[in-house]
Amino acid sequence: MTFDPNQSLPQEEVDDIVDEAIENNDVVLFMKGTPMMPQCGYSDKALTLIGSQRDEFETVDVLESLDEFRAALERHSGWETIPQTYVDGEFVGGSDVLEQLHEDGDLGATLSA
Repeated sequence: MTFDPNQSLPQEEVDDIVDEAIENNDVVLFMKGTPMMPQCGYSDKALTLIGSQRDEFETVDVLESLDEFRAALERHSGWETIPQTYVDGEFVGGSDVLEQLHEDGDLGATLSA
């Protein structure tokens, strides 16, 4: 099996994945890669910061259909950038916002659902 970078999921399917992940999880991180193999430094940083405060949270790998995930996430947050974190259905931000919350001592409270 080979990876075809030009193959992606239909936009409607990605929209459903995003909507359901945000709706059905207390905390969800949309990231590049997986928890075992993050594929960008910002996703790795977000994963580490969330993991420092929570044992359980959902992750969604956006690399299978990056453009479609960017479009779907922008509908919720107004941002195209990845990673994106949602808590109780609300957009929190990317790794920079998580890092600022951590520095301010507010990350734990933000991520408690």
